Amino acid sequence: MRLIATSVIVLAAAAFAIPAAAAIVTFDTPLLPEVPGATGSGFATVIFDTGLHQMSISTNWSGLSGTTTVAHIHCCVNAPGTVGVAVTPGTFPGFPVGVSAGSYATVLDLTLSSTYTAGFRNNFGGGTVAGAEAALLAGMLAGRSYLNIHTTTFPGGEIRGFLAPVPEPESWALLIVGFGLLGGAMRRRGALWLRRSAA
Repeated sequence: MRLIATSVIVLAAAAFAIPAAAAIVTFDTPLLPEVPGATGSGFATVIFDTGLHQMSISTNWSGLSGTTTVAHIHCCVNAPGTVGVAVTPGTFPGFPVGVSAGSYATVLDLTLSSTYTAGFRNNFGGGTVAGAEAALLAGMLAGRSYLNIHTTTFPGGEIRGFLAPVPEPESWALLIVGFGLLGGAMRRRGALWLRRSAA
């Protein structure tokens, strides 16, 4: 039984591992009320391209109790806590303000110092842009980063979601093949046990 549990953990970890040649990691999250009384909801997708050093952000939302003021990505915290803003001091560039429903998309250049807050760059990135990029990706992979939208009703944030990595199709294929091999090994082991018991 211990072998089975260990194998399942190893296969699950492999499904989310980033292959050395891979350059793109996709994250997504539902956006749900951050505080009591908030009414909005939405969804966000973030695509982190380690080869181009870019991060694409797209989000949509509706039903906010107030109108939008700012939106950010925060890192690095243990859920369900809060932490300072990591990316885009102020707000996402061109983020629509004054609406209770909408959508937004942008691409951030992760090689620019202005992409990160000074606090994140210094406290998590060791004072460098490259360090900040690495810390942001590590925080996102660990589920310690969230995207939130602030409103006039909830200036501290109305809706948010912790970003989670989405396995690529090849990762799912690896996981399925792994479980198939594990099942075959268990079947053979069970048949061997039955033969020994009968003897």
